[in-house]
Amino acid sequence: MNILMLSDVYFPRVNGVSTSIRTFAQSLARSGHAVTLVVPDYGPGSGQELHDSDEFEIVRLQARVIFFDPEDRLIRAPELRRILPQLAQRHWDVIHIHTPFRAHRLGVQLAQASGRPTVETYHTYFEEYIGHYLPWAPAPLLRFVARRVSRTLCHGVDHLIVPTAQMVEVLDRYGVTTPSTVLPTGIDLSEFARGDGARFRAEHEIDARRPTIVTVSRLAVEKNIAFLLQVARRLIADFPELMFIIAGEGPDAERLKRLSKEFGLERNVRFFGNLDRRTSLLDAYRAGDAFVFASPTETQGLVLIEAMALGVPIVSTAVMGTATVLRGARSAVVSEENVEAFARHVGDVLRSPQRRAELAAAGPLDARAWSTEGLMEQVVALYQRLAQAKPALMTTTSTTATELSR
Repeated sequence: MNILMLSDVYFPRVNGVSTSIRTFAQSLARSGHAVTLVVPDYGPGSGQELHDSDEFEIVRLQARVIFFDPEDRLIRAPELRRILPQLAQRHWDVIHIHTPFRAHRLGVQLAQASGRPTVETYHTYFEEYIGHYLPWAPAPLLRFVARRVSRTLCHGVDHLIVPTAQMVEVLDRYGVTTPSTVLPTGIDLSEFARGDGARFRAEHEIDARRPTIVTVSRLAVEKNIAFLLQVARRLIADFPELMFIIAGEGPDAERLKRLSKEFGLERNVRFFGNLDRRTSLLDAYRAGDAFVFASPTETQGLVLIEAMALGVPIVSTAVMGTATVLRGARSAVVSEENVEAFARHVGDVLRSPQRRAELAAAGPLDARAWSTEGLMEQVVALYQRLAQAKPALMTTTSTTATELSR
């Protein structure tokens, strides 16, 4: 199949959406499908060339910085007008949209020009995110806007891919009637067969005997890392040599570093920024005696699956998408979002080598349920059904696209 994917975010911007998109594109390409990915250009010095792939085509469009979220980019409107006729001249079996901004607009216009089916993945629980980025606006108004915009966007495509059943329930509450399929992204398990925790500890002078917890996350308010810092502060009483490894970057980084100092955790918390996903990030995961996570807004929670695959014991809350990942998992201890309770669960894991070994051994077995191999077969079957049900328009698509772009 010829598959066009469109997104307002991709590497070098590190987050779950970028990871999900790359997993989709790589898996489809390795199965013999032709994939073209249209994403923002992050500009010179961004390191984006390190993330380009020879497995699938990447088209980058000029974009500008978003003032309230400088990590992200907004594709420039003239770029949409320029690229639309070019894309419309090519044959696509399906158009897969991953984000609801300029990429969504481009995908819908292209579908109108070509008659091809559109699929959109609902990656992000915007109702819970938007207030952190526009804190000056009334929360009820933001929730109303997020719900209304989500409903409008979802009704503009032919089919939705939703990572978990919990998000389907959310969209039902919004009044979304577009047909949907629950299909988590999953991970390529072969990428998580490595990692050397001892090497990471040695390189960063963390004693091999030191009790260590780790989290991997974008550093943003909605990820609830401040709660994990409170947990670490509580744990210090029982584990004075505790080390908390935090891998990731984001707009909340400076506040979290200040909180760490205010909590007296200078010796116990280290921020490592974004690490190479093929090497040092895998080492960082495995350097932990436990992986901790408490985000309440995940549509899936890919880092939990990654920790499972790497055999790192997990202590996490289970809300929204993380509840789906952790349901029945033998490699995780589920906790409520309460500092005392969460710290108690982590402490139990840190104290017991046997318990850690049991959780670690179960991790790769739990991760098998989230392998991309079987999940991508379901994605391709969905693409094929949609393509067969919606034949291409028998018109001159280049002319139609030019008219639409005006």
